[in-house]
Amino acid sequence: MSDFDVVVIGAGPGGYVAAIRCSQLGLKTACIDRWVGKNGKPSVGGTCLNVGCIPSKALLDSSERYEDIQLHAADHGIHSGDVSIDVEKMLARKDKIVSELTGGISALFKSNKIVFYAGHGCLVEAGVVRVSSDDRADQTLTAKHVILASGSEPVPLPGMAVDDKTIFDSAGALDFRAVPKKLGIIGAGVIGLELGSVWRRLGAEVVILEAADSLLGPADSMIAREAKKQFSRQGLDIRLGCKVTQVEKSEDECIVHYLDGENNESIGVERLIVAVGRRPYTDGLLDPNCGMELDDTGAVPVDDHCATAVPGVWAIGDAVRGPMLAHKASEEGIAVAERIAVGTGHIDHSTIPWVIYTHPEIAWVGATEDELKSQEIPYTAGIFPFAASGRAKAVGATEGFIKILACRDSDRILGAHMIGSQVSELINEAVLAISMEASAEDLARTVHAHPTLAETVHEAALAAHGRAIHKVNR
Repeated sequence: MSDFDVVVIGAGPGGYVAAIRCSQLGLKTACIDRWVGKNGKPSVGGTCLNVGCIPSKALLDSSERYEDIQLHAADHGIHSGDVSIDVEKMLARKDKIVSELTGGISALFKSNKIVFYAGHGCLVEAGVVRVSSDDRADQTLTAKHVILASGSEPVPLPGMAVDDKTIFDSAGALDFRAVPKKLGIIGAGVIGLELGSVWRRLGAEVVILEAADSLLGPADSMIAREAKKQFSRQGLDIRLGCKVTQVEKSEDECIVHYLDGENNESIGVERLIVAVGRRPYTDGLLDPNCGMELDDTGAVPVDDHCATAVPGVWAIGDAVRGPMLAHKASEEGIAVAERIAVGTGHIDHSTIPWVIYTHPEIAWVGATEDELKSQEIPYTAGIFPFAASGRAKAVGATEGFIKILACRDSDRILGAHMIGSQVSELINEAVLAISMEASAEDLARTVHAHPTLAETVHEAALAAHGRAIHKVNR
């Protein structure tokens, strides 16, 4: 008899959600994770809760409040005098939020009777998992099903090893004890833009070096151009087409050498963040004799239902193909749990939204305009600017726009692309619409409360048919 019905390796957004859903469905469940928190104790939640999604959003909020008071309070007739920042207190607030949320997950594990093992999980063979740690002998668990949810780790760059003194990864960049005078960032992806925004708002001069010739490759090109314009206005120095070749570091400075086209350039920075992406964290996840091998990217190969080549073994989240997004991992975890328990489970990877929590925020779901053109799919585009929104005017958030793409023949919504205030919330309406196979007309005829920012989505749907109310239709 098996020790458990399900053993989950990894307690990040994929793993802990999968474990909870398995338990809800009546399955005896265990979860393994090796993460150790700042207090030296085991911590659930993975990268996202501990050093990723949540702490970065806490700092983004704190830094935005600081900048908003500095730049915009007077517009509201609010005079605050000299404004200063207490970085230590800001970080303490961030750490408190992390502690509360990870503690909440631990409480959910207890209430759902999930057995937690602190240590490194390794798939030995079908139904057998080894748990190892530094302070105790290895343990062997057996289970009818195993879910691999080991997550991801930052991609390193040769010759630019993280030392947490002058060179940092995304985790280290959340714990600067003081604002650097000049901050360099390698990579203008989601992480680079968000961290760059935090420290620029707090007073750092920020230079971001991006090897690609364009910003935000996966995004709609119109959105990417608007983002570049807005970030440049804010003072982010984003240099595209710049390939870093060498980093020289001393006790208090890095000299970053890079190739800009055919020209050799260099800049000196007080601190350097390496943010060139993430890769599956699968080291030691699979025993050589488990009957499975990783693919060329280090990911676990799976089918459309997240099943591996080993019967009863599943893999989800950043450890497998697809975008490395917490909500993607969570939904895959739920789908696998339900497939194990009742034989059916579903996730539509075509409706997974992307969000970047800068100011303005950026969000999208579905096809881009460039993709539709390349596939020769006839479409209509409805665009509505936040500058024409009464609520956006009232709250001083007029940057950006909403774009709705609909099939010219069927009117079915094919994509939605947004840049502006709170689009991280607005995108979910578009996700639902696409999931329900709604048309632009359906969205246009849905009553939206006034005055709200959500009216911009309504107006963009109207604009797809050339009948937006609060802008001139062309």
